[in-house]
Amino acid sequence: MTTDELEDMLDRAARRGAKAALAELGLHDAQAAADINDMRSLIAAWRETRSHVWKTVTTAMTMAVIGFVSMAVWLHFKSLTLR
Repeated sequence: MTTDELEDMLDRAARRGAKAALAELGLHDAQAAADINDMRSLIAAWRETRSHVWKTVTTAMTMAVIGFVSMAVWLHFKSLTLR
């Protein structure tokens, strides 16, 4: 068997394996490209949402800490003025 024949045989086997894998995932029809684009869009939206959630949680926690500190300072000064 020559090198070219071996490469041709491996190429055919790889193509068959790829087709079988895509068929198993349900991506063997004409809508496969649209399905993959939809999945990519969903993943991108999920990542963006997750990023925004973390930013919102961080902002809320920071504002809570600042609020507690300012309340403590206000109470401290209020107690000083009552003496």
